[in-house]
Amino acid sequence: MSPKHAIDEQTDDAPAGSGPAAPNGTGPAAGDDPARPADPAVPVAQVRAAGARTTTLPVRPEQPEAVEVRRITATLRRTDIFAAIGATVAALSVTTLLYTQLAPFDGVLGFVVIAYLAFLGFYGLLVSLDEDGPAVRDRLVGAVVHSLGFLVLAVLALVVLYTFAEGWPPLTHLNFFTEDMSITGPLEPLSQGGALHAVVGTLQQIALALLFTVPLAVICAVFLSEIPGRLSRLVRTIAEAMTALPSIVAGLFIYATVILALGYRHSSFATSLAISVMMLPIIIRAADVVIRLVPGNLREAALALGASQWRTVWHVVLPTARSGLTTAVILGTARGVGETSPVLLTAGGATSLNLNPFEGWNNSLPLVTYSLTRSPEESFIVRGFGTAATLMMLVLLLFVLARLVGGRGPGQLSRGQLRRRARESARDVTRFARRAGRPASYPPAPRPAPAGADQHADHAVSPPEKENRDG
Repeated sequence: MSPKHAIDEQTDDAPAGSGPAAPNGTGPAAGDDPARPADPAVPVAQVRAAGARTTTLPVRPEQPEAVEVRRITATLRRTDIFAAIGATVAALSVTTLLYTQLAPFDGVLGFVVIAYLAFLGFYGLLVSLDEDGPAVRDRLVGAVVHSLGFLVLAVLALVVLYTFAEGWPPLTHLNFFTEDMSITGPLEPLSQGGALHAVVGTLQQIALALLFTVPLAVICAVFLSEIPGRLSRLVRTIAEAMTALPSIVAGLFIYATVILALGYRHSSFATSLAISVMMLPIIIRAADVVIRLVPGNLREAALALGASQWRTVWHVVLPTARSGLTTAVILGTARGVGETSPVLLTAGGATSLNLNPFEGWNNSLPLVTYSLTRSPEESFIVRGFGTAATLMMLVLLLFVLARLVGGRGPGQLSRGQLRRRARESARDVTRFARRAGRPASYPPAPRPAPAGADQHADHAVSPPEKENRDG
């Protein structure tokens, strides 16, 4: 309704002689209507119904046609980039001038710290030219957070690249992965000897530790989340306290109980027990948090359909939390695969290959790395960096395999699981059809409704099907 043509909308039974209201809202009835807007600049349209009742409607002025301005939704703007570049150049220039001309400073660490503080100051100054106080503080906090994240990534990249750079010479020889150190001395070239015994020992120890730890940790996490009570609180407290247990204490515990008290010899099996003590509380805590994040309505729906508690946990809770449980196992594996002191106390540190994890001395990649890097010989130090690089590659391979096995989310099935589900569905259809006494087909063909039957009524169900449907 245009403000220039505000008219009265009259009903069929409106009294005759009721004229239109004035465009500016001034009229005989507009002044007495309490519903009239207080702003005189807003025009008013009056709608008169039967009798003396009058409804006053404000008429908004038409907006002039204007070009719509595109909204910028990106968090990083061009001005921020220019401000960051300018602050970086200014900080480096001022710090270089201070170190070379104004003050007798030296050292790389001091240069980096002063340059960083100068960068924050110049960046805040440049941002304050265009923004107000809260925006300046927000930009400064964002710069600090991003720089700290970049620092963490830079340190991680430095450690990985330095390890691979120092250990690359032995990695280029095939014998490093196919031979052990049983007949290799400190003066032998890199073309002799290798880390096969350490790789095999690490795989034996971590495989046995996962075999012991994963079922126990998942069962304990399910107990803590699904059966609350005093005992579960006690177990959760003990698990949280065990996460801070030093690895040397776990190694001494297994050494005293399994090797000294029970008379069991040094082996990868004893080492796996010590590593399991370290991995168990970490997997329990992470799995407990993941299982408690499963929505409660999923459990209620399964219980409402007649499923028992253990079937609800097995078919609903654990499949839903599968991706998080995989992450918990990865965290525990990362803790156990790098342990050195338990291996030294329970495996002994052999230099030859041992394929029997239950008898004989053995070794691992962390222990070999520790032993070789302590040697004064350059060839042994290089081999130590090579074993460290091999350990990182092995851990990366284990993490990728764990993600491929259990990294899918709820409802995301692999091709093999889809085929298995189809086979089980076909088997169920065949079994139900035999019990009902009709030919089986998959997918099952719809049965025709009898003539004259109500289409909205429930179809007749045979006793076996009714028993299956009702549970």
